[in-house]
Amino acid sequence: TVLGIISAFREIGVQGSASIASVAPGVAEALIATAAGLFAAIPAVIAYNYFLAKIRKTVFRVEAFGIEFLNSVQELNHASKETAEVGR
Repeated sequence: TVLGIISAFREIGVQGSASIASVAPGVAEALIATAAGLFAAIPAVIAYNYFLAKIRKTVFRVEAFGIEFLNSVQELNHASKETAEVGR
């Protein structure tokens, strides 16, 4: 994109005027580069957001499982201590 604009300004400098014929090729080059960039960037952003949502959902599930697991271990530990005290 930048190179196309530089090319357009260079042509203006060479010709000494800003006619459509001198500016159009450089601007066209810049627009083509911009379109190519958008063609690559838009699907990439969509894919990024899709996978980020999947990752966040997975992290939430793993954290919920971890909390539930630790609560179960704590309950088992508490129950085994009570059983040990009753058995004395």
